[in-house]
Amino acid sequence: MPSKPAIITTDLDSPLGQLATQLTESDLRSTAYEIFVAVCRTSSGKALTYTPNSSNSDSPTHHSSHSPNSPALQRSLTSAAASKMKKALGLKSPGSGSKKSPGSGSSSGSGQGKVRRALTVGELMRTQMRISETVDSRIRRALLRIAAGQVGRRIESVVLPLELLQQLKLSDFTDQQEYEVWQKRTMKVLEAGLLLHPHVPLDKSNPTSQRLRQIIHGAMDRPIETGKNNESMQVLRSAVMSLASRSDGSISEICHWADGIPLNLRLYEMLLQACFDVNDETSIIDEIDELLEHIKKTWTILGMNQMLHNLCFTWVLFHRFVATGQTETDLLDAADGQLAEVARDAKTTKDPQYSKILSSTLSSILGWAEKRLLAYHDTFDSGNVDTMQGIVSLGVSAAKILVEDISNEYRRKRKGEVDVVRTRIDTYIRSSLRTAFAQRMEKADSSWRASKNQPNPLPVLAILAKDVGELAINEKQVFSPILKRWHPFSAGVAVATLHACYGNEIQQFKSGIVELTPDAVQVLRAADKLEKDLVQIAVEDSVDSDDGGKAIIREMPPYEAEAAIADLVKAWIRARLDRLKEWVDRNLQQEVWNPQANQEGYAPSAVEVLRIVDETLDAYFQLPIPMHPALLPDLMTGLDKCLQYYATKAKSGCGSRNTYVPTMPALTRCTMESKFAWKKKEKLANTQKRNSQVATMNGDNSFGVPQFCVRINTLHRIRSELDVLEKRTITHLRNSESARAEDFSNGLAKKFELTPAACIEGVQQLSEAVAYKIVFHDLSHVFWDGLYVGEPSSSRIEPFIHEVEQNLLIISNIIHERVRTRVVTDIMRASFDGFLLVLLAGGPSRAFMLQDSQIIEDDFKSLKDLFWANGDGLPTELIDKFSTTVRSILPLLRTDTESLVERYRRMTLETYGSSARSKLPLPPTSGQWNPTDPNTLLRMLCYRNDEAASRYLKKTYNLPKKL
Repeated sequence: MPSKPAIITTDLDSPLGQLATQLTESDLRSTAYEIFVAVCRTSSGKALTYTPNSSNSDSPTHHSSHSPNSPALQRSLTSAAASKMKKALGLKSPGSGSKKSPGSGSSSGSGQGKVRRALTVGELMRTQMRISETVDSRIRRALLRIAAGQVGRRIESVVLPLELLQQLKLSDFTDQQEYEVWQKRTMKVLEAGLLLHPHVPLDKSNPTSQRLRQIIHGAMDRPIETGKNNESMQVLRSAVMSLASRSDGSISEICHWADGIPLNLRLYEMLLQACFDVNDETSIIDEIDELLEHIKKTWTILGMNQMLHNLCFTWVLFHRFVATGQTETDLLDAADGQLAEVARDAKTTKDPQYSKILSSTLSSILGWAEKRLLAYHDTFDSGNVDTMQGIVSLGVSAAKILVEDISNEYRRKRKGEVDVVRTRIDTYIRSSLRTAFAQRMEKADSSWRASKNQPNPLPVLAILAKDVGELAINEKQVFSPILKRWHPFSAGVAVATLHACYGNEIQQFKSGIVELTPDAVQVLRAADKLEKDLVQIAVEDSVDSDDGGKAIIREMPPYEAEAAIADLVKAWIRARLDRLKEWVDRNLQQEVWNPQANQEGYAPSAVEVLRIVDETLDAYFQLPIPMHPALLPDLMTGLDKCLQYYATKAKSGCGSRNTYVPTMPALTRCTMESKFAWKKKEKLANTQKRNSQVATMNGDNSFGVPQFCVRINTLHRIRSELDVLEKRTITHLRNSESARAEDFSNGLAKKFELTPAACIEGVQQLSEAVAYKIVFHDLSHVFWDGLYVGEPSSSRIEPFIHEVEQNLLIISNIIHERVRTRVVTDIMRASFDGFLLVLLAGGPSRAFMLQDSQIIEDDFKSLKDLFWANGDGLPTELIDKFSTTVRSILPLLRTDTESLVERYRRMTLETYGSSARSKLPLPPTSGQWNPTDPNTLLRMLCYRNDEAASRYLKKTYNLPKKL
């Protein structure tokens, strides 16, 4: 007897039903074999004819007249012709090499070429069901005795276990123990078929059933006598036949002893298992067609039909696939093919018993399949993915039948609303990927813990993003091509699920970020890359969809990782700028503008502010972000405003040209009397007035001429350094990973726009302010309060020139050469403006006669020579340009009074027209001195020291002699 190959124990309980009695697999197999032999001996009450394929003269069919067996069991088998059923199911032939199906002919091992005779169907079945020849012989003897005693009776009209009990004696067995074991098994079969699982439901109060139960339970303790005329046997026969003869209303001679569910299904399951090769548990024998033809003859006794056969055969194929290690996809495909027959059957019947078995079987198959498919990443990989296809197909087919043909809820809905298969696949994808994601999270956390003591460890979510990306690629390459058969957008669903899983983590992470850190940027960049990869897969997968993949993309709300990075960078920029602004405020308050602070003569605070700006730009470009060009304008604008603020603060409080220019006194006419008497008093009054105008400057050392120079140098230095900063910024941009050509075409984004203008304006204001400060404030004692006061010949310009020269030396030593000319030019302009003010608005303490004109012209020439400095000073052209007005006014000092009066009248009439003929109006002061300007001419008359001028002014305007 062949040894049985190992079959793996499975956690699959038979959905065909559990028996309420202790019948083992071996018991059921033996009973099923007894039924099989019985029906095949007497099919339709006559012997079957059979013409063998083989011409072998040793075929058992040649000896049929001498054989005690029925012709049906004597048919010889050959595997020469391939099985039609195996072809239909796509099954392979059993074994390989020399391993053959039990029914196949083969060469003997002797090497003599002796041909072994072909097996009969009966011999094949005995081998397949692992029944010994002794047992087989005993069964056949009993069947002969039964046939002899009941000639003409059909086998389905007898209760086979009862007849076997009657016919087989102790002498037919090896020993007493074997006989008792057999008898107990036979009694248990009667109990199962008639009492526990009857074809027709049994009334518990039925006295016959109670009597039979007592007999069977007694037989379990002590074997009963089974002689024909034995009383106990007659009582047993009476009870058995009474119960077996009950019918469900149909008129029939059939005895119902093995056709109750689930006994019949379990017995039939034993018969179908015989279709598998005993030498190769994963293969179905080549002779399956003929074997099944004989197995189907048991349907009458077992109450089977084609629908139940299809269902049982599906289960047997599926169970064998599971039990043999789940490696034989042939079996899986065969079960799937057989399930298609079951699906057709399910649509044609509403039999409640069938539906119950169908539901149980499909639920078992689906439960097993879904246990693997709901976490298919744990079950399958690229090595066994072919098996997955079969399991998916089987699972969705089972689900479809369960929902569409059994579920009442489904029938109540419009079928168009439910796509069972697609919904299942969707569930499998989402469930498995959620599980896989959770596993990747644990793995990422472990990786991070293992590497956290190493330099620059990757953050957990960055590791996770990389792993999830790899998971998505693997999904697309390995699983999606298979699942696409049932779900056209399987890859899209997969990446949408992963997107959601990672999205939960990244949103939580984002809500906890308070500042820009390398870890935060790493995680957000990893999230952004992952999202782009996932969306790309979704878009590619949805190319052929009606909506172009919009539904899947709607399932993937953006992480907005780049926006989060941008917000963090903007916050970083704001924090840096706020600190810089505070620093500027604090340091400018402490800045003393000391020219000795450094060799270059500019403020230390400027050095620091430029250093901080440079460091801020460096730090910005060192941020590991992908959007340096995009956010650079924000930073540049902020830095620009900070530097503009510094420039504005650097000049604040220093005043301007108008701060130092004295207010013009009211017009008076000159007098020859007491000219020197009030000279000292007038001079003192003027000095006090000027000092009150610039009181804010006194006592504050930060507003001295050297400090003004440092301020000017500082603004010039900042302006110069801006070009350097802009060039460095462009270099940084070129080296940044996200730089594009258009980032360099738009120059504005990299430039300081406010600060250059602020610096230029500041230098201009400070240069003018220091110039007019020197002339009108610092040197007022020798200029405004002293020049030409009283007698012009005794208060000339030399003291002023000497003082200006000292100031020019100080300025030249401090001021930067690039702005030196501007400052000196402004001092010259202030001197020239002051010279004209002395002549035209110097107040009642000044008066000029015609003979004073030469003194004044000589003084002005000396003043010009100071700035020319024998060619080492300002260019002649520049001096001439700014001295034009003075040179045009000086000739008026040489002009006689009558001519001046006449010119004044003419110019006034030309200006005011005929309305001025009756009375000349007093022309307003424009401040723009000109020899043709009426106000300029009037002032020249006011300061003319002669009687004619005084009389004219008295007569025309009644001007006073004193203020």
